[in-house]
Amino acid sequence: MAAVLIAGGVIVLKAQAQSAGVLAGRGPVLQKIVKGLGLSEEQITKIKAELLAEKETLVPLLKNLHETRKGLRETIQSDGNETAIRAASAKVAAVQADLAVERAKLRVKIAPVLTEEQLLKVKKFEEKVDDFVLNALQNFGERLDAR
Repeated sequence: MAAVLIAGGVIVLKAQAQSAGVLAGRGPVLQKIVKGLGLSEEQITKIKAELLAEKETLVPLLKNLHETRKGLRETIQSDGNETAIRAASAKVAAVQADLAVERAKLRVKIAPVLTEEQLLKVKKFEEKVDDFVLNALQNFGERLDAR
């Protein structure tokens, strides 16, 4: 759940001042989250407040994640040796661990804002994502075998 809300939160943090309506000024990912969960204006306000309170932590972490992933990609593309690739990958993993801790902290703050029905929708969405990934991996393997 926190992953979904963080993705939306990043958009919220970047969004311009809101005008009329629940979806005004929000990106397509956040619009889908808001509609899918049926978030009320009050819930959006509370979630946004929690995200804004963590902005000073989240924004640098997300930027660092981008930079470390970029560094890993560049290391791989430059025919980096195994040691260099493992070092770059370890940097990504460390940032992901820090971000996971922040996601867990946010979940504790945001979950009470959601209804039981909304929490169930989040759980079902996460299960759908897991199933999608597993199916994609299976199809990938089958396609490789077919060649």
